[in-house]
Amino acid sequence: MSNIPFNHVMAAHCESGTLTAMLNHHGLKISEPMVFGISSGIFFGYMKTPMLHFPAVIARIQPGKIRKNFAKRSGIQFITRKYSDPLEAERELDSLLEQNQPVAVQVDFFYMDYFPAWIRVHINVHFLAVIGKNGDTYRVSDGYHPEIAEISRENLRKGRFATGSMAPKGFMYYPVNVPAEIDFRAGIRKGIKDTVFYMLKIPLPFLGVKGIRRFADKIVQWPKYARDMDELAHEIFRINVMLEDQGTGGGGFRYMYASFLREAGMLMDAPMLQDLSRRMMDIGDGWREISLYSSRMAKNRDLGTEKLKELGDMIRARADLEAVFFKDLKKTIAQL
Repeated sequence: MSNIPFNHVMAAHCESGTLTAMLNHHGLKISEPMVFGISSGIFFGYMKTPMLHFPAVIARIQPGKIRKNFAKRSGIQFITRKYSDPLEAERELDSLLEQNQPVAVQVDFFYMDYFPAWIRVHINVHFLAVIGKNGDTYRVSDGYHPEIAEISRENLRKGRFATGSMAPKGFMYYPVNVPAEIDFRAGIRKGIKDTVFYMLKIPLPFLGVKGIRRFADKIVQWPKYARDMDELAHEIFRINVMLEDQGTGGGGFRYMYASFLREAGMLMDAPMLQDLSRRMMDIGDGWREISLYSSRMAKNRDLGTEKLKELGDMIRARADLEAVFFKDLKKTIAQL
């Protein structure tokens, strides 16, 4: 039996929230927005390949990069492991818990049965902290759950060893060396510079601001990918899910990034960053309007060409604002 004292808090996003909780447990007092910003978590991509039945829209960097980027920019060392044998993975997890070491794990969200069935879907990149065990029941701190939860040994194993795209393969990690002094200013600069590159300079037409413009241009073509009106409505509604419900903190991570810039401005005594924070909040408000508009379109089955063009125009306006915003952010960070 193990029962590790752990400060459970809800999070905007599972990966940045779990990492933040683990760091706080090891004595590093840092906020989730700061972790997200230093890690260059904000992003945008519009993907359509022959392998994808419907276009995919993403608003964050690839899973795992938040931890990797933060480690590089903070000097914190992590132990990471993947397994081919579920029993070996379980034995090592149990051993660490007995040593009072919380462990972050990657799971398929579907098997996290402390959530109601109607919100559980198969997605292999959900993160949480395992903080104890009693018999065949584990205690977990999941940033999307309002309190510490319990899950059976069987379901945690199923979640950790689900198959399919981005299969977890029993992945787990925990910090082993947190420096006494961390140069957060350097981390903030690097985090912002990489974010600017991702949003403005990455030489691919479906990523960054160019990806937002492609999203705006291509959404009028979505009806040709749909089997029927119901599927089209479902995919249009998924815009709302992507922007608001998939652990973004609202506005497709724009509100969380605004909070990061506000904190960074205070830490670096840089009022310009705080001004940019307010602008990013306004940009986030615009993404939230897109979210609400798309959900109403889907609910009312109002999916004609003119409505899709209007939605595309709203998205294009976000691209125009973000192009100017990230250019100004680039100028600002160069001066600090």
